[in-house]
Amino acid sequence: MEITEVKVFPVNEDRLKAYVSITIDNCFVVRDLKIIEGTSGLFVAMPSKKRKDGQFKDIAHPLNQETRDLIERKVFEAYEAEVRSMGASLGSLRRAPSGGSTSDD
Repeated sequence: MEITEVKVFPVNEDRLKAYVSITIDNCFVVRDLKIIEGTSGLFVAMPSKKRKDGQFKDIAHPLNQETRDLIERKVFEAYEAEVRSMGASLGSLRRAPSGGSTSDD
């Protein structure tokens, strides 16, 4: 599997830093990944949907840590490039330890 395109759409809401779309093998797109600032740094949240009981459930997500790491690496590289192109400093941005958490940290 190869991530062939990453599009970053920065926002500056409280904890939400960007929406991201990724294209896999030039033939499959996943939209609405999010870069969120948690208590231990930035993390990538997978697209999710709010259920009737109020909980959020991922609608697309990697099935193993290797794939999660690949997605996170590509997303963070694109995000960092986008932030730099906007002239912002990356000094205060740190990545959360990888582990697949999409909770409220």
